[in-house]
Amino acid sequence: MARPVTTIEDLRVIAKRRVPKMFYDYADSGAWTESTYRANQADFAAIKLRQRVAVDMRDRTLATTIAGQPASMPVALAPTGLTGMQHADGEILAARAAEKAGVPFCLSTMSICSIEDVAEHATKPFWFQLYVMRDREFSSSLIARAKAAGCSALVLTVDLQILGQRHKDIVNGMTAPPKLTVKNILDMAIRPRWSLGMLGTQRRTFRNLVGHAKGVSNLSSLSSWTAEQFDPALSWDDVKRIRDEWGGTLILKGILDPEDAEKAAETGADSIVVSNHGGRQLDGAVSSISALPDIVSAVGNRIEVLMDGGVRSGQDVLKAVALGAKGVMIGRAFLYGLGADGEAGVTKCLDIIRKELDVTMALCGHRDIRNVGREILVPGTLPSPARHAEHRAEAALAAAE
Repeated sequence: MARPVTTIEDLRVIAKRRVPKMFYDYADSGAWTESTYRANQADFAAIKLRQRVAVDMRDRTLATTIAGQPASMPVALAPTGLTGMQHADGEILAARAAEKAGVPFCLSTMSICSIEDVAEHATKPFWFQLYVMRDREFSSSLIARAKAAGCSALVLTVDLQILGQRHKDIVNGMTAPPKLTVKNILDMAIRPRWSLGMLGTQRRTFRNLVGHAKGVSNLSSLSSWTAEQFDPALSWDDVKRIRDEWGGTLILKGILDPEDAEKAAETGADSIVVSNHGGRQLDGAVSSISALPDIVSAVGNRIEVLMDGGVRSGQDVLKAVALGAKGVMIGRAFLYGLGADGEAGVTKCLDIIRKELDVTMALCGHRDIRNVGREILVPGTLPSPARHAEHRAEAALAAAE
């Protein structure tokens, strides 16, 4: 009899067994030494909760709003590249699971299923994540396609102007498109569940790009195009231009410093996501949860603050909300569910997080997620809210001298 799945870690173990190594490692790895990737989880674990007793725990609610939109709990599915290689038609399946759970789903530019694919199978609006390319005409076409599909928010990723090096991807030949070496083909062959799913779908390439980007008509041309396209010249002026071009709810993802958070607030964006790209970009950067308090303090109520990075449980969600986040985005957690059992696995992931969040909130003495604050956290275990302020003061003093 199979062991019951009770945690996100259980889903991870199953996904690692069922998903080919190059695609599993792509999702579950960080840049360079992976120190920031590890810190994202470790810093959550260091924060301790205050247990409260003899309080009324009836009639609890996790309902909230994220980016002005109703959500059954403060969780959204983050944009993740190659989701459709964790499981056939992965983006469609994840979007459907998110719909049923009443939480937002965000589709990545680098998805396997296209904007149109997901829109065809969705019954509610979803979010679209934009990477800014050197080919600005193509970026504009993505925005137009997201509008035509009825996307309810644009998530602009601002921390991927250049790619951080991920050693596992180099070792595995994880390129765009992936290298089909003998080793990789054999690894896929010993995973018949995954292979049969991929054989049963036509969605096996970057369908937002192929046939849409100029000169990209096949896998060969895709490789050279993606290698050159991420725009290192992205600026705050570009952010404002994209805000005007989109004209709807705009979320800026990839903010890790209070100064950048203040600049983001000045652009007129609706929300920011405190994020280090899951530890996949600047190795040695601070964890997202440790950066969160300073950023919340810096921007106040001028812009909504979300966060991602290291969220593996409902307790992590509660800790982020207590430190000022309006909600969190989960990436690897739902990918583990997807790789483990497709749409049902994503639903299981969300069910696990919901249950943990609800029970933990109650045991911390609260009935409404919207009323949770720092009072539920043990003070000595919190990330220091003064760390970045001290660094900025030291830098200003050095510049003056």
